[in-house]
Amino acid sequence: MSSHRLTLCILLLIPTLCATAQTNGSNSPYSRFGLGNMRDQSQGFNKAMGGVALGFRDGNRLNMQNPASYSAIDSLSFIFDVGITLQNTNFKSGNNSINAHNTTLDYINAGFRLCPGLGFSFGFMPYTSIGYNFSESKYLGEDFTSGSTMTYTNNYSGDGGVHEVYVGLGWNPVADLSVGANFGYIWGNYDQNISQTFYTNGETNSASNGLRRQISADLSSYKIDVGLQYPIKLGKKDVLTLGATYGIGHTINSPAHYYSFVANGDTTNATIEKAFKLPTSFGAGLAWSHNDQWRIGVDVTRQKWGDAQMPQIIDNKFTSTSENYQDRTAIAVGGDFLPDRYSNKYLKRVQYRIGASFSTPYFKVNGHEGPREFNVTAGFGLPVSNNINNRSVVNIAFQWGRSTAGTSSLITENYLRLNVGITFNERWFMKWKIQ
Repeated sequence: MSSHRLTLCILLLIPTLCATAQTNGSNSPYSRFGLGNMRDQSQGFNKAMGGVALGFRDGNRLNMQNPASYSAIDSLSFIFDVGITLQNTNFKSGNNSINAHNTTLDYINAGFRLCPGLGFSFGFMPYTSIGYNFSESKYLGEDFTSGSTMTYTNNYSGDGGVHEVYVGLGWNPVADLSVGANFGYIWGNYDQNISQTFYTNGETNSASNGLRRQISADLSSYKIDVGLQYPIKLGKKDVLTLGATYGIGHTINSPAHYYSFVANGDTTNATIEKAFKLPTSFGAGLAWSHNDQWRIGVDVTRQKWGDAQMPQIIDNKFTSTSENYQDRTAIAVGGDFLPDRYSNKYLKRVQYRIGASFSTPYFKVNGHEGPREFNVTAGFGLPVSNNINNRSVVNIAFQWGRSTAGTSSLITENYLRLNVGITFNERWFMKWKIQ
């Protein structure tokens, strides 16, 4: 099979991948806050490095976290990248514990060079995910006249999330400075439900006024992220690359709808025309490369969720506000080691990776700061070598993570992830000579 046909087959498999993967990617009760759980934006090459990316640039792989890196794409290459994640999560609260499993599509993207110093990329990635279904029961007391025990149960459920498709350009206008931008379109649905049921001796009490509330929205808007990179040569074998990104925050021109129903017949309907706002974001990173073998990087990013607005029910009023939200900070550090990319021994051409990351929450739960997240990662980049391809890579990453809040009353999450990504790197634009 030719390399062109191989890529065509992969492209035809994309709809199947999208259909079989659960793109909401969450069972977490914390996904009921804001736009949901933030999805990991890293790719196959850096998932095992804690997601560090802003200073990395390479001609044989795509780095959509900093679009300035597209200017480094090799002139002969067409790069196609896809990744999935298998996750097992343990949720624990007090003596209660439960496990959940998810399989998610992480990203699909492709890129190539348009002309010297100008690279192009396009793709798809999830931005946030909403997916939860849990309940809590409380004891109200005992009717001393009848001896009946009275309780009530609140059921919470939600589904949805935000996804993004983008096109991006990376340009090297002068010397070693590169700039770039991703122009994205985001869309998704937002559906959250609360229902309350009263019980007497374990049986539904029809005489009590049960409650149902629903908040729903269909979101669509633009998303623009810009970046720059500047490599500094420290010697014959060492390069230090500076990277920075900026994401434009703005109001999403999509309404949110609220519906409330009480069993006695009272209903409430309300709509907020512009209920959501994307946060402004900043990022800065460093990456050091030594002798084309060692690469180490560190990133710091900040998202201004404290200025973003989200629909909420506060004091039984439906409103859009930044209350209960705060700025989010994430730190990632990681690196990889490639013994000898030109060796005849396969294990010396494998890339060995390790990393870690830490992030603060962007929301509060009952006045308390939400869970902080810590990840440790490790993995490999396994080169694909055959008679038509010696530059493609299968990326495997293992992640252990923990989300825990500062108060014991909140749920703790521990998860294990297996990330598998495939980078197809084909010489589509090579000119062959026949002698």
